[in-house]
Amino acid sequence: MKWSRRGLRAESLQGQLLVWVLTAVTLLWATATFFAWRDARYQTDELLDGHLAQAAAMWVVHFGDDDEVHLHGELRVAPTLHRFAPRMAFQLWHDGLLVLRSANAPTSPLGPLTQEGFADTQIETQHWRVFVAHSKGHETVIMVGELRDARQEIVETMLKGTLVPLTVVLPLLALVIWLAVRRALLPLRRLGLVVAGRRADHFEPVELKDAPIEIRPLVVALNGLFERIEALLESERRFTADAAHELRTPIAAIRAQAQAALTVQDHALRRHALQSTLAGCDRATRVIQQLLTLARLEATVGLEGKRCDLTALVREEMAELAGLEQADEHDLQLDAPDQVWVMTQPGLMSILVRNLTDNALRYSPMGSVVRVVIEPIEPGFIQLVVEDSGPGMTPEQRQRLGERFFRVTGNQASGSGLGWSIVRRISAALAAPVSVEASADLGGLRVCVRLLAADQRISS
Repeated sequence: MKWSRRGLRAESLQGQLLVWVLTAVTLLWATATFFAWRDARYQTDELLDGHLAQAAAMWVVHFGDDDEVHLHGELRVAPTLHRFAPRMAFQLWHDGLLVLRSANAPTSPLGPLTQEGFADTQIETQHWRVFVAHSKGHETVIMVGELRDARQEIVETMLKGTLVPLTVVLPLLALVIWLAVRRALLPLRRLGLVVAGRRADHFEPVELKDAPIEIRPLVVALNGLFERIEALLESERRFTADAAHELRTPIAAIRAQAQAALTVQDHALRRHALQSTLAGCDRATRVIQQLLTLARLEATVGLEGKRCDLTALVREEMAELAGLEQADEHDLQLDAPDQVWVMTQPGLMSILVRNLTDNALRYSPMGSVVRVVIEPIEPGFIQLVVEDSGPGMTPEQRQRLGERFFRVTGNQASGSGLGWSIVRRISAALAAPVSVEASADLGGLRVCVRLLAADQRISS
């Protein structure tokens, strides 16, 4: 166990619990002892003061002013009849003369002769607690006193009977507390052993039988962490496999075309080989961009939407796509109000629009129409529609859209099959459902994206 220089701070949870609990028990024990001592002292003083007053009253009754027995003759000393008798003393004074006293009483007055009641006095080295009583005529004065040391001894004797057992029990209590804390922290040590003994590739949920309620949130958090790490590693494995799978072909094609450009002598053939090499580089760049986008989207779930002008966003993406080579021979149309405000993530929404429109352009024949429509569908919702004039898909093929690297057999358009995987992932992240059906107007696919409207006002 280590201790910091700033104070008594145990790095061990068990040590901290022991220090705090034992300190609290000791302080409470000391506080209770102090109050018990104070109360015992007070109660003892009250009890013994009562005895002094009662004894003085008895002497006053026994020796009145009309009793001539004690008024004449020599000073008499009462005998000591009990071993504790020296702790108490009495004096009988008449007309200022001491006429009767106990054997242990001094010859000087125990208390004031002219004042009745309790008094604390010191005679030589002894401290006395005295009760003074006067007879009716105030000629006779009775003084009954008790040594202060005797009272202290009584209190100490009373407390000793209580404190000694407690002092013996305190170390036993510390041992019991230590065992209890150790037993209570056993599930934590067991959890540490379970986690420490795991392999790096083992992400099964941690199960602790009879885990205390306080430890269950930690177990749940650990299991959630294992699940997220497993998902992250699985995403990295998929990314590596996807990259290796999809980049193998374009890289091989680029290498083949580069080798052909080095070997052929004909200028036209060399130019064709170099153009093919550039086209392969463009295809590989697009695949890498899609793979990186898909990898970033793997950790994106339940994003909070922002207010965004969907018309402006779509118009910007379509303007960028219109400058690409595959859009030169297409009729790219936009049918939308001037402004349509939706709740979404502009960055992800741009990627979704770009992928849907790019797919529509790639899989539509030259000279065909690709249409993008923005329209309200029901109160509080906006629909983004992308239609193309391509060959379309069967219902079975539409069900497989979104599978990585899935492409319709016989389609000659360039692509990797990752575009729809990105669309599906963005749809899940934005909670924007995507539906695919046949386009009744253009003959190809009709893709609909349902978005939450930012308000009910749509300007046109």
